[in-house]
Amino acid sequence: MDKSIDAMSRDVVQAIEDKKGADALVIHVEGRCSVADRFVIASGRNSRQLVAMAQAVAEVAHIYGLPGRIEGREAAEWLLIDLGDVVVHLFLPEVRESFQLERLWALPATSGEEDAEQNPEETDAKQ
Repeated sequence: MDKSIDAMSRDVVQAIEDKKGADALVIHVEGRCSVADRFVIASGRNSRQLVAMAQAVAEVAHIYGLPGRIEGREAAEWLLIDLGDVVVHLFLPEVRESFQLERLWALPATSGEEDAEQNPEETDAKQ
């Protein structure tokens, strides 16, 4: 397990929660997805809040030496920030419901406050 990925995921969730983002989840997709090891998914009430959340995530990216480019600003219904091993999806609630990424990736997911050490099944599987 890569501690820096877990730390980055926690920092991203904290940045989202600091901007009052809702329902943040960290989905472990390593081995099932070729582009990332974690997806962070969260909702915002409106487009302005999504942009504020995305900018906060971009600041976390810069701390980790990553560009933190935000995709989807034009429509501002689904914003994506690619942090390499962590990909962040920020949705308006109705768009999140429509795409149902949580179901697509068939969980297991952890809430934003949990980390892999609190999920012994996943930790054991990686050792």
